[in-house]
Amino acid sequence: KWTRRAFFHGQRYVSSGTSEPFLSGSNSNYVEEMYYAWLENPQSVHKVSKKLERKASFLQSHGLAQTPGKAEKLVEDHLAVQSLIRAYQIRGHHVAQLDPLGILDADLDSFVPSDLITTIDKLGFYGLHESDLDKVFQLPTTTFIGGNENSLSLREIIKRLENTYCQHIGLEFMFINDVEQCQWIRQKFETPGVMKFTNEEKRTLLARLVRSMRFEDFLARKWSSEKRFGLEGCEVMIPALKTIIDKSSEMGIEYVIMGMPHRGRLNVLANVIRKELEQIFCQFDPKLEAADEGSGDVKYHLGMYHERINRATNKKITLSLMANPSHLEAVDPVVQGKTKAEQFYRGDTAGKKVMSILLHGDAAFAGQGVVYETFHLSDLPSYTTNGTIHVVVNNQIGFTTDPRMARSSPYPTDVARVVNAPIFHVNADDPEAVMYVCSVAAEWRNTFNKDVVVDLVCYRRRGHNEMDEPMFTQPLMYKQIHKQVPVLKKYADKLIADGTVTLQEFEEEIAKYDRICEEAYTRSKDNKILHIKHWLDSPWPGFFNVDGEPKSMSCPPTGISEDLLTHIGNVASSVPVKDFKIHAGLSRILRARLEMTKNRVVDWALAEYMAFGSFLKEGIHVRLSGQDVERGTFSHRHHVLHDQEVDKRTCVPMNHLWEQQAPYTVCNSSLSEYGVLGFELGFAMASPNALVCWEAQFGDFHNTAQCIIDQFISSGQAKWVRHNGIVLLLPHGMEGMVRASDSDAHPQFPSKEDFFVVVLQLIILTPKSLLRHPEAKSSFDEMVSGTTFQRVIPENGLAAQAPHEVKRVIFCTGKVYYDLVKERKNQDLEKQVAITRLEQISPFPFDLLKEELDKYPGADLVWCQEEHKNSGYYDYVKPRFRTIVNHTRPIWYVGREPAAAAATGNKNTHLVSLRRFLDTAFNLEAFEGKTF
Repeated sequence: KWTRRAFFHGQRYVSSGTSEPFLSGSNSNYVEEMYYAWLENPQSVHKVSKKLERKASFLQSHGLAQTPGKAEKLVEDHLAVQSLIRAYQIRGHHVAQLDPLGILDADLDSFVPSDLITTIDKLGFYGLHESDLDKVFQLPTTTFIGGNENSLSLREIIKRLENTYCQHIGLEFMFINDVEQCQWIRQKFETPGVMKFTNEEKRTLLARLVRSMRFEDFLARKWSSEKRFGLEGCEVMIPALKTIIDKSSEMGIEYVIMGMPHRGRLNVLANVIRKELEQIFCQFDPKLEAADEGSGDVKYHLGMYHERINRATNKKITLSLMANPSHLEAVDPVVQGKTKAEQFYRGDTAGKKVMSILLHGDAAFAGQGVVYETFHLSDLPSYTTNGTIHVVVNNQIGFTTDPRMARSSPYPTDVARVVNAPIFHVNADDPEAVMYVCSVAAEWRNTFNKDVVVDLVCYRRRGHNEMDEPMFTQPLMYKQIHKQVPVLKKYADKLIADGTVTLQEFEEEIAKYDRICEEAYTRSKDNKILHIKHWLDSPWPGFFNVDGEPKSMSCPPTGISEDLLTHIGNVASSVPVKDFKIHAGLSRILRARLEMTKNRVVDWALAEYMAFGSFLKEGIHVRLSGQDVERGTFSHRHHVLHDQEVDKRTCVPMNHLWEQQAPYTVCNSSLSEYGVLGFELGFAMASPNALVCWEAQFGDFHNTAQCIIDQFISSGQAKWVRHNGIVLLLPHGMEGMVRASDSDAHPQFPSKEDFFVVVLQLIILTPKSLLRHPEAKSSFDEMVSGTTFQRVIPENGLAAQAPHEVKRVIFCTGKVYYDLVKERKNQDLEKQVAITRLEQISPFPFDLLKEELDKYPGADLVWCQEEHKNSGYYDYVKPRFRTIVNHTRPIWYVGREPAAAAATGNKNTHLVSLRRFLDTAFNLEAFEGKTF
């Protein structure tokens, strides 16, 4: 045997036969022996070696078949060429010419991979030489650079690889573990001549660039000192989005939901969504008055919903751009939730009709954790939107921060690799390359229903906003930017030079759009009133009257018939699927439910069943999402039953209530609050005729999602007249020896009535220990037909029978009521002390509480809470109680002292503090002589 040389990890070495990399050691022996056995007798080698037969024909044509040394050299050289091709496919993007300014490497690294042939001497890495450049090599099946040819010279192979992978497009896809998907991408980009455009397509692209750039120029001329977060330096984004929408429409998409930051938003509204220009221009008028409710928001935060005909396909398309706050990337999960809802209501389970597009800035895409949270929802059954197209406006700077200080990864897009999303980097000063990449991205999403990222490597011509001076911090970059020829001029010059358009045609296109802008500007001066509802991103037709007010603000009867309650209770207590083996412990729980149903009482879990089930009968979809909600954190819910003997076999009894019912979706989420609450908010936005609930694992975990609560839920209606019916379930209560954080579930209360906070609608502080408390049960009598939600539950015992003898009225909410009732009984004070519960805290029930206060004119008024003084409801309720009594009576505080931690982790400390405030609550002289 002769010495065998092989390739392993890109290095040439002499094989000792001891290791087993591909085609080395005994594997190499086997292949060689098969080959030479075939030369002697083709029938002696089994069918697996058909490829070797083709290779042998190739070798024979080169006169090498009978020369083992030469044959091995040729096989080895072919393997080298295959390695070379693979190197370009994996690492070619590192040397692609992506930065329009020619300053930075897009991957922040000037290192050139040693296995890319950037100089002739690098052929030696593969054991090849300059003399091999004109040798012809058979191409492997993993490349399409040959087109219709099966073999090419080495010189031509390198040239075509460079054209594909090292010019204005950088491709990252070889980490994808699906061969078919990798082949699809290779074919789209490697096939010779694939990136050809007709003259008509080029003229359309030029016209779209004109609109994109002249819109920004027009705003700059008319309002030179206004912030607008213009798109200059990435004007190609507008034709890029339009290409994505055109291609998606062609492939059957009817509804596109978009989310984006402030940069370029006005341009997108004008030239993609097609908002009337005068509606945009009048936003710059400082005297514009708001006609609707709400405080409004700055123009570059507003959203829009619009149906129109797509000119490229002549099909109807609906576009929705979501309103969002300054908090970058916060809108990402909201868009995904709304997209999921629109797909759900259309029965579009595969995402063939509705899709989402998310735009990002480079710094935020790399820096904001909610991006990662959103990506990890992308392939979960109850959260997938069947692929999102992400477009990154990568202007290589974050406000004033250099990307080298803003991320540790080579690209801002590396987060997308975690879900095997292909990433297409493209030089934004090459409009045709951008259009091709966007077309492929749209085709990818609508073929494989997976995420894809388009990274528009561009620049920012001005500062972060138009008033900002970027030369303070990026002097060299901005010296180059000031010299940079705008992309419109570059592309127009190219098309004029090749005869696609004439200079006169180009100038006429500019004049035409300028005229459109001027006419809209003239009309905008007549608009003195801002109608915020014209900027709705998710309208609810039929839910409001003509004045935009809800058709009803009163609490209608919420009771249902006893037959219905009994039926739901029976189903909740059963396994409605045959031959389904449940856990023995669950059997006990179901028996207990059945017993309660027979006795006409419900605990919390069964009451939830009743509420959800009655909605489903009325055709109202119910969706419950959050961490471990299927079973329930406290093992009380069990809405999904698991067969103990068949893996992954489950049953949801709630979906077996009636033959004709709305579907019930209950889904354990990923371990995320920010992303998942944002998603459910988006889902709830799509329709008023659904009950969408997000449950925190513990109530305090809502603070990880505080951005969604503050920026969308609390203020969404005021800023954007955005309607939403999301319900937050926050398990809450001071339970003794709990983790010091898990007892705090307090939302900040807004100044307007955007929240309903109830201990039983928008935020529900759900119980923990009360889930199994023997006293925390309700009779069917409280929920049969004709009953309604009780905002206040007044005292109905001995104290209520002789109100003038009552010395103290204790107002409270939640679990502390049961501690108070027990202590009152122990101290035999049931005649002297009345206890009234607030079941709805916001909007505050002034009317019902006034009745209670008037009933007990001689009593002390006490607010009692188990929470610490600085974290409970006292500061919220005190001024409202004082308003009811016209500041004539104090409302005393009883509860724990202020503390930084929500709860103690020590059982004894908890009991001591509980004992202390209970003693105060029932000490009828506690406040004598004290001033309020």
